[in-house]
Amino acid sequence: MNATQLLTHFDRLAEAPDAVPRLRRFILDLAVRGKLVEQDAKDEPATALLRRINTAKTQRIKSGEIRNPREIDFADDEKRLFEVPSTWQWVRLADAGAVVGGGTPPSGDSSNFTDGGKGVGWLTPADLGKHRGLFIDHGARDLTRSGMDAGSATLMPPGAVLFTSRAPIGYVAIAANEISTNQGFKSVVPYLPECSRYIATYLQAFGPWIDSKATGTTFKEVSGKIVSGLPFPLPPLAEQHRIVAKVDELMALCDQLDAAQQERERRRDRLAAASLQRLNQPAEENPATDQTEPAEARQQAQREQQKDHARFHLQNLQRLTTRPEHIKATRQTIRNLAITGRLATQSRNDEPASTLLELNVRWRIAAIKRKQIRDPRKELAEVDHEFTPYELPVGWAWARIGEVIYIQSGDGLTAANMKEGSIPVFGGNGINGHHDAFNVEAPTLVIGRVGYYCGSIHITPERAWVTDNAFVTHFCPELFSLRFLALLLMSTNLKENEGATAQPVISGSKIYPIVVGVPPLAEQHRIVAKVDELMALCDQLEAQLTRGQTDSCRLLEAVLEAALAPA
Repeated sequence: MNATQLLTHFDRLAEAPDAVPRLRRFILDLAVRGKLVEQDAKDEPATALLRRINTAKTQRIKSGEIRNPREIDFADDEKRLFEVPSTWQWVRLADAGAVVGGGTPPSGDSSNFTDGGKGVGWLTPADLGKHRGLFIDHGARDLTRSGMDAGSATLMPPGAVLFTSRAPIGYVAIAANEISTNQGFKSVVPYLPECSRYIATYLQAFGPWIDSKATGTTFKEVSGKIVSGLPFPLPPLAEQHRIVAKVDELMALCDQLDAAQQERERRRDRLAAASLQRLNQPAEENPATDQTEPAEARQQAQREQQKDHARFHLQNLQRLTTRPEHIKATRQTIRNLAITGRLATQSRNDEPASTLLELNVRWRIAAIKRKQIRDPRKELAEVDHEFTPYELPVGWAWARIGEVIYIQSGDGLTAANMKEGSIPVFGGNGINGHHDAFNVEAPTLVIGRVGYYCGSIHITPERAWVTDNAFVTHFCPELFSLRFLALLLMSTNLKENEGATAQPVISGSKIYPIVVGVPPLAEQHRIVAKVDELMALCDQLEAQLTRGQTDSCRLLEAVLEAALAPA
């Protein structure tokens, strides 16, 4: 595929990440390689143009418009970076224009400065960072006449090509009027003003390459000598004008592509967000529902309607999830559906959750007698059913987390005290080492207790050591599914209940009162199985999305490389 075909069919490759910015770079590369527009045999060749430039240079030096540049002994390496058309000429950038530095008057004297637009135009790299057009007339501050006299800034004519040489390297603009800069620039004053736009295009194209030549420790900078000695592919003047016009045309096309991509992504985001929001909201009763039906039947109809919404979303996951953040939001929605009874089916044959909670009271009393857990210091208040967050499905029951689990801190263990072994050591952020001893003898839940990871949930293997940066969770495995409890705690966002201190921390007094819905044990297992199925689908979509982006990048890279290759 040649360059013309690539530009014609670029919309097919635009799904690659950063495709439009890369197209912009590609256009600039084509421009300075002589591949963007056709050559015309009638054009004055670059050799003749170079003679005219030298004449103009001599005249401007004699008239005092510019200083006579010092002679620099350029090395011959990198003089010809790639093949250019026969009508072009490789020269140094200093052959096309005078390279000018900048300066700053004493900043402690406020009389040296005035507001932008009220004095002599003066720019810093920060001014170009905020500027979006190519031409610029003033920055945030101007210099007064006394400021110009007090500093080493040089007043450059309109058409000077402004190039930031540090902090950062590579911003390009053209002076719309007389202007000066601080020392963060190595600007080019073209000997022939008509070359200004092409020189700006060249500096935009070569910016990253110039940046690679920078030196410095505190910050990188390119010197005037480096900028002066840059290899410069000089086209005939008429072709320069055609190149600039074509670049403007294609950059406008890139703007359209970029705007279209952003609008498409916004629409996708809105669709995905609306679908997820509909799933996360409680079901509303359909006004057309027969109000003579029993309330339980109407509630069941609402839940079925919500399940229909869920099925639609999950069946269309591939269309709705086009970016990693979509998949992340979908995972959270799956958990929300799971813990509110909208993911798996209910069965009247299941032993109700109320029975589980009654049996769990007996387990707790026995666990206290065995000294497995301690007697709670404070009794939990009964759940006020008027302030519950959603309508419970059939067979579910409200409970406080403290009625279901009991937590206690792990045991202190520093990295220095870990002994070589195969037992995983769990802290607030999961496994952070291995040890030769354990303080947990059965799979359980670990809850991050302090710091950034407080509230994070992890599942231990059969044997593990849990440090005092986390809580060990105790519960009755015959009544509650370990995996379902992990889902429940993950979706509760325990970190929201951290103490208002500099060091985030959660405690039993914050966690225990939280109200949750508890399903029958059989449904807990059905929920976990369904979540596993859907999370596996999310994994597939994530992998597919990554592969698709990788393939698009490779395809774009190959096509760009082919388009830039010599004919």
